Amino acid sequence: MSDATPRTAAVIYNPVKVDLDALRDAVNAEAAAAGWTESVWFETSVDDVGQGVTTEALARGVDMVIVAGGDGTVRAVVEAVRGHDVPVALLPSGTGNLLARNLKLTLDDMPESVRTAFTGVDRAIDLGMIRIERDDKSRDEHAFVVMAGLGLDAKMITNTDEDLKKKAGWAAYVQAIVKSLRDPDELHLRFRINDGADKRATVHTLILGNCGSLPANILLMPEAVLDDGLFDVMMTRPGGALGWIRVWVKVAWTNGIVRRTKAGKALAGEQKNDGDLRYETASQFTARFSRPEEIELDGDGFGKAVAFKAWIEPSKVRIRIPIPTS
Repeated sequence: MSDATPRTAAVIYNPVKVDLDALRDAVNAEAAAAGWTESVWFETSVDDVGQGVTTEALARGVDMVIVAGGDGTVRAVVEAVRGHDVPVALLPSGTGNLLARNLKLTLDDMPESVRTAFTGVDRAIDLGMIRIERDDKSRDEHAFVVMAGLGLDAKMITNTDEDLKKKAGWAAYVQAIVKSLRDPDELHLRFRINDGADKRATVHTLILGNCGSLPANILLMPEAVLDDGLFDVMMTRPGGALGWIRVWVKVAWTNGIVRRTKAGKALAGEQKNDGDLRYETASQFTARFSRPEEIELDGDGFGKAVAFKAWIEPSKVRIRIPIPTS
């Protein structure tokens, strides 16, 4: 007879994103089959997108946090779990599902995702942290698991029609991209990578990526890895219409198609920087801008920043994944 203490999971769910009855049935069945006790449930809201309820769940001593929601809910939950030795299980329920996508988890099979939560294994991944300085000199600190972006990237998020996003999903971003491309403003920044010298740059887009794959087979950062202790830095400054075409070909074709196979990587060769698109790797990145700039974290707008300091915390969070088959 086992003397193991029964384990309990907390389910943090976004009520807008899930079929609650179906979710409860799946969680109850898999928890019982795995010998876990009845799960505790917490609903997110506009005022608490995940941090508060996750903190409450952790205070109850739960053994796992299951998050059912979009990228914003996942980011908020992981931020609250930081520093706690508790795994996080993902039930992809949003438009992008970016972390689940980069972990190659099942995206459209909720029962299978729940089964993985109770029967899978843990994979430790890096956590991005960022301290944002505002125009009034105040500072706030946040986590990100996928990307932090400024310039065109952040403007795209700001310009996305939320009603269209609910109806059309990822396709809603196309309209936002077109609108953002009309914006002539560039980022003028002074930046420092790790402990290196200060540099200056003028770019359209600045992205720090913990992982690099987006929907529609877009691979922004082909070398980004979730558990290498680094984030990849991407800066773009295309020269006119031809420059944008070159960037798109590089991201959508070379990165998104060619580099996804071993033979393709060998064919494409090493990732090389050019005047349109530049990549770096870093464990720490500091930047200051000539004016306040829109910033986004994991697909959600976080207002305007005049400066920030970002760093990687290696292997900081454990995510449940299916047991490897080989």
